[in-house]
Amino acid sequence: MRHETTSSEKEALPTAETAAANPPGKSRKLAIALGLLGACALLVLVIPWIRHSMHTVSTDDAYVNSYVTFVAPRVPGQVARVLVEDNNRVKKGDVLVQLDPEPYRIKLAVAEAALETSRTDLDAAKANTLGLLALSRSARFKLEHAIEDVDNQAAVLRQRVAQWEESKANLRLAQIQAERADKLVKQNAVSVQEADQRHADLEVAQARVNQMLENAHQARVALGLTAEPAAGKSLDEVPADLDQTFSSVREALANLIHQAAQLGISPSSLNLTPRETVAEFYRRDPAGDIDRIYADILAKAPALKQAEARVQQAARDAEQARLDLSYCSIKADIDGVITRRNVNPGNGVQVGQSLMAVRSLQDIWIDANFKETQLRELRIGQHVELKTDMYGSHQVFKGRISGFTMGTGSTLALLPAQNATGNFVKVVQRLPVRIELVDYDPARAPLFVGLSVEPEVDTASAPTGANAGQFLQALPISAKEARP
Repeated sequence: MRHETTSSEKEALPTAETAAANPPGKSRKLAIALGLLGACALLVLVIPWIRHSMHTVSTDDAYVNSYVTFVAPRVPGQVARVLVEDNNRVKKGDVLVQLDPEPYRIKLAVAEAALETSRTDLDAAKANTLGLLALSRSARFKLEHAIEDVDNQAAVLRQRVAQWEESKANLRLAQIQAERADKLVKQNAVSVQEADQRHADLEVAQARVNQMLENAHQARVALGLTAEPAAGKSLDEVPADLDQTFSSVREALANLIHQAAQLGISPSSLNLTPRETVAEFYRRDPAGDIDRIYADILAKAPALKQAEARVQQAARDAEQARLDLSYCSIKADIDGVITRRNVNPGNGVQVGQSLMAVRSLQDIWIDANFKETQLRELRIGQHVELKTDMYGSHQVFKGRISGFTMGTGSTLALLPAQNATGNFVKVVQRLPVRIELVDYDPARAPLFVGLSVEPEVDTASAPTGANAGQFLQALPISAKEARP
């Protein structure tokens, strides 16, 4: 009897054939291989991501910041031209606003004329001081001569007293000879004529004694003394300090003090004697060099110093006028971009009035507010990758941590929280961390102030640069050198 194959059997035949062609062990191996391949791929992708996550600290609370320099005039005036508009890029030293310079040109001309006048006055003061110096030298010579003159008159007095003593001796001799002649006439030893001659010689000797005495009296009176000395004093005796107290000497001393006072010289005491005054003058130089003394006096003369001070003041006034004229050109102090322009030609401006602002393009940094729980591993000098919403993942900026703000955002707020009321609720705080850009080129990819940034700090990298590995910044060397 023939056996016929049913439809179900026919359907089962290919399955059996397939099973015969693909045995169960081969399929299992393929699945395992695929599983291992997937696991390896997962490990290759996930492990670096895990490691990256373990050594990376990031935040989405960060933004771009920069310095703002406000442009303000240093002198008042009227605006003649405004050379920039908002969003113009400028370089340091570019002229932004031009004030009307004409009033300041006139002030400069007046100041320069005053400077020339003061220089002429200085030349006149030098000539006048030289004249005063010559008068002072003449007064010193007169004082020294007055002292010498008193000494000479004292010597004359002594000479005349000596002549008086000599005349008295001659008188005694003439008297003796006349008496002898009288005796010899009685004895007819000499003639009457010779006796008369002896009497005439006696009268002449008496007259000479009187004359010499008058001469001595005259010499004493010329020295300011009485004609006759006091009892017990000799005729030629004079006070020891007469050459310091005599009227002509005191007059010469007063004249010297007057002339020296105009040169800024005064004695240490008005009670000094003339000789002490002259000695004190010579002590102005250790070696007593009179030329060096007068050269020093000339350099320090009050009139000359005042004239020099007026020249310096006039020179400073001229320099200030020249500086004010240069301030009519208001220039950019930094490289950057113009913002907030609020000045137009014809406006009158005052010192310190804000005309516009310049945002720095180069001095850009990132203010990142990290949670306090993220700060444990952060240090100055750690490398940071910066991604911005503006450029996306196509542009990654490089940076490094440069410092930590000494206080969280809440403590630096205008109205900080007061936790002493007993209603304190713990909230995770955020601390501003500054990140400086590395190799930033504003011409290629500029960052605008206020843009959102996502920084990723690589805590596994070794910190570099200044204050690396620290929390606090040290004062820069340049700032230390600038200390007064």
